[in-house]
Amino acid sequence: MSGVSELVTGEAVALELRPARLPSRGLATLLDLVVAVTAYVVVSIVVVVTTASLDDAAQIALSIATFLLVLVGGPIAVETLSHGRSLGKLACGLRVVRDDGGPIRFRHALVRGAIGVVEILLTLGVVACIASLVSARGRRLGDVFAGTLVVRERVPAARSGLVPPPPPWLAGRFQGLDLSAVPDGLWLAVRQYLGRMGQLDPQVGWTMAVRLAGELAARTGVPVPQGVPPAAYLAAVVQERQVREARRAFGGGSVAAPVVGAGVAATAYGPPASYVPPVVGAGGPSQERAVDRSAGPGTGFVPPA
Repeated sequence: MSGVSELVTGEAVALELRPARLPSRGLATLLDLVVAVTAYVVVSIVVVVTTASLDDAAQIALSIATFLLVLVGGPIAVETLSHGRSLGKLACGLRVVRDDGGPIRFRHALVRGAIGVVEILLTLGVVACIASLVSARGRRLGDVFAGTLVVRERVPAARSGLVPPPPPWLAGRFQGLDLSAVPDGLWLAVRQYLGRMGQLDPQVGWTMAVRLAGELAARTGVPVPQGVPPAAYLAAVVQERQVREARRAFGGGSVAAPVVGAGVAATAYGPPASYVPPVVGAGGPSQERAVDRSAGPGTGFVPPA
């Protein structure tokens, strides 16, 4: 495989990004350390001045608490609130994402920060440098255990491909699906397929869509609705997951689903016209059937009766 990884943002945008390598990560970490150490020194001076009357044991306890809060808790809080973009990473155009390309959460930042104490602070970055050099994607141990990856966020716009949204008649149709059992690897495969399906051979793309739709339906426990093209089903479920993540991120408020853009062809999810494609029946991928082409063109965007 090449050094380019196809990742997907929380907005269902497929991006071909190069994982951040040691020089850029080192510079970002150095900037973060300068800020953190400066804050630690200032806070420590304030603590020493205001607690001069306390005994030695109390001052030592406060010193340890200051270290943990500023040099450990501070970076964790910043990465959580900024969704993986600390000050150093922002300056270097980097971002921490999950392995499936989605935004990190508190647990990811916590694992990265806890292991970073040993990797970066206690060993002066030696362990982190060795791990990053050995890893194929430049990950340190904190990334491995947290299931995260640091990527270059600044890429030319031409290298990014928008994932076509589902047809309007599928909007909100899958609000009741239980998506908790769908693994990150399957989400990544679905999103990568949606971002690249326009570049695939029509027959190969349709076969992939049928397979992915079957796997997704098996994980949710609900078969693909009859008459819904598999690619449109995949896009609608991905959109539903995106809406749920946005609601969690913004406090459960009302979040509108993306609107179909003017540049999205109306037949983006339709089967190839040169053959009779299989679709996933009501019973899942094992009950595939042929489309009755006498009923009309197979655009895939006509809602079922």
